[in-house]
Amino acid sequence: MIAGLVTGLGRDRRAATLAAIIALQTLSAAYFLGDVIFDLSFGTPETREHLHMALETVASLAMVAGVAMLWRQLRRLLAEIDALDRGIRMARGQVAEIIAAHFDRWSLTRSERDVALLLLKGLDNRAIAELRGTAPGTVRAQTAAIYAKAGVEGRADLFCHFMDELMAGQELART
Repeated sequence: MIAGLVTGLGRDRRAATLAAIIALQTLSAAYFLGDVIFDLSFGTPETREHLHMALETVASLAMVAGVAMLWRQLRRLLAEIDALDRGIRMARGQVAEIIAAHFDRWSLTRSERDVALLLLKGLDNRAIAELRGTAPGTVRAQTAAIYAKAGVEGRADLFCHFMDELMAGQELART
């Protein structure tokens, strides 16, 4: 059971480490519990000293409780990771929708959309021209058309436009 869990956690080293600690504590708790049961069942009167038995029992119960708590924490951690992953996927989808809506509103052509996305990703005109297999002058003309249609002054202003939109959405989500 834990081996399958650890295999599924390859991307999260902390969760895998926590699972390994749980496995080690489970083995230790089983050893102590077995020792207590053996001492009570088959031990000699000398091994049944009350203090010895009390200490082993407390240690065994503490380890079992620790395993249970660690297991619960690991499950909670995995649930949080899943929730964060879902949130990131949803945010990516929302960002794409916001960008597409703006591009539609600005009536960008297909080529202008491609260039605008590459601008938002931080590429310069030369890199965009190489990626698209066009001349740098063509990209400059397309960026000028994008800026004019968007009503912005340049690359930084275009980027800030979308950041403002995303931050406004974040403010709305908080209230």
